[in-house]
Amino acid sequence: MKPSSTFPSSSTMWPAQREQEWLAGASCHTRLMADGTYLEGAQGNKPDGVLTDFPTARPPNRKFLDFLWINFGVPWIEQRADFEQSMMAIPHADQYAGVLSREGTSVIHPPHVPSLIGAQDIKYLDATGLSRHRSIGDLMRYAVVNMGLDTLARFGDFQPTTSQSASGMGSEDGTRYSDEQLYALGLDIYSLRPPPNPNPADASARRGEQVFKREGCPGCHTPPLYTSNKLTPATGFKIPDDLRKTENILNISVGTDPVLAMQTRRGTGFYKVPSLRGVWFRNGFGHSGSADKLEEWLDPARLKEDYVAKGYHRSPGPILGHEFGLKLSPEDKQALIVFLKTL
Repeated sequence: MKPSSTFPSSSTMWPAQREQEWLAGASCHTRLMADGTYLEGAQGNKPDGVLTDFPTARPPNRKFLDFLWINFGVPWIEQRADFEQSMMAIPHADQYAGVLSREGTSVIHPPHVPSLIGAQDIKYLDATGLSRHRSIGDLMRYAVVNMGLDTLARFGDFQPTTSQSASGMGSEDGTRYSDEQLYALGLDIYSLRPPPNPNPADASARRGEQVFKREGCPGCHTPPLYTSNKLTPATGFKIPDDLRKTENILNISVGTDPVLAMQTRRGTGFYKVPSLRGVWFRNGFGHSGSADKLEEWLDPARLKEDYVAKGYHRSPGPILGHEFGLKLSPEDKQALIVFLKTL
């Protein structure tokens, strides 16, 4: 994985990099800001991340179907023949900056790309909390596994691929980046810092902070990290008794779309509580990136059956879950948004 610091800090064009480099972290975690500069490590906003951009003239060929099964197949949910049939039935997918159908997730429900800024303070990696993050060693392991080694894993009798060359880790089967390279990458990620925040902590923001506290938001989005670093169950998931007793599990579901947590290879039954730091330069709210801006996330209209999301979506329908803040007065809601944008 090529460290994102190799990218220039400002430019007016996307850097011309080799295909292998774009498969690395910088391709997803480099953000083009409104002033034309690049923010390294942030949620990427290059609008070509969705892998379901199928040709409309003909169905996907065998090679592409094999690729899709290796990366997204979940045989305990759907048999391969049914999976391929559904892939051939998918029409052209909308491209949306900030989401990505990465391996192990869903072709139809791509998750949003997270920001890596402040990752050293986050206890779980992936929106589903798939990997624990206790030290730089965990981050190093996560990096090497997610460059393709997870396709060599076994899920019962199912192994996505037996070809080590499919991992993309090196030019020869079985190769990977060295511990020294992975450690350097981890240090680079830990060194990432947000840009100066242009949003002033004025009287409106201070009012919004009081709304934030009054509504109980710190219970999950606890300052100063603005996350409790805990896991919340997806809709329909029954928390095992041994996990229910641990301090990192919240015994309440916020009701968001359960597909990523329940129907993919990265599913755990949980979603992690995200940090609210840096929401002013992010888009694609919710783990599916359905709400484009904070204003949309706090708009009760998103719950309507015929709602057309401004973020990633395949068809009209509600953005369900996390209804906190939807009943605020317009004045309180605006103040809350102003405050959140100062974080």
